[in-house]
Amino acid sequence: MARIIVVTSGKGGVGKTTTAINLGAAINHFGEEVLIIDGNISTPNVGIHFGSPEVPVNLNQVLAKKVDAFEAVYEHDSGVKIIPSSLSTKESTKTKVEKLKDFKKDFSELSNYVIVDSAAGLGEEALAAIELADEIIIVTNPEMPAITDALKTIKVAEEKGKEISGVIMSRVRKDRIEMDPETVKEMLEVPILGMIPEDLTIKEALNQKNAIIHTHPKSKASRAYKEIAAKILGVEYDSDQDKPSIWERIFKRR
Repeated sequence: MARIIVVTSGKGGVGKTTTAINLGAAINHFGEEVLIIDGNISTPNVGIHFGSPEVPVNLNQVLAKKVDAFEAVYEHDSGVKIIPSSLSTKESTKTKVEKLKDFKKDFSELSNYVIVDSAAGLGEEALAAIELADEIIIVTNPEMPAITDALKTIKVAEEKGKEISGVIMSRVRKDRIEMDPETVKEMLEVPILGMIPEDLTIKEALNQKNAIIHTHPKSKASRAYKEIAAKILGVEYDSDQDKPSIWERIFKRR
């Protein structure tokens, strides 16, 4: 039975799409079949992250019933599958996002794990993605405005009867200004799945139009995403064994 995991956030700019991309790539790293769907119709970025900004068949056409879901699937060199949304403003404004939940069975037949990158906030697009979900992961930053918005999203999802798998804290610097994980956990009352450090290699991976799991597999952020994926899959992963060797660190500085 496929698991449809919606990655969402109460606030934009917290690293939601980066997390959806890399969580999917990390699950695939452990040998599982993964499909990443760009459920952010108005401002889609999944295709951009994987070097396919514009494609002939997209999610918008699926929702309009012009094509079947399998026709909009594209496979990355890594084996990760994606269904991008259209970058066309004209096409996105015509798309009925509330139809997303009607294709749950179709999406479930395409992969064992379906990761949906939701729109941020609690607008029509985000709510449509939440309706589609089997389970939800909230992405937030360790700062009060983002945590407050994350709490709103959790409450809405719970009202709709959706399972909250937990929270991923991204862009973590571990400085004295940030909120600590225990405080965040107490406020949100859901598990902390993991913490993604502020890492320059994330931007480098985006410039290379790929997931950090592929471009910088031994980076701190990559290992953090793998730890979360292993937790979701229930498999063992020792991040210490995946650390770069002393020689790799020396050559990286040059």
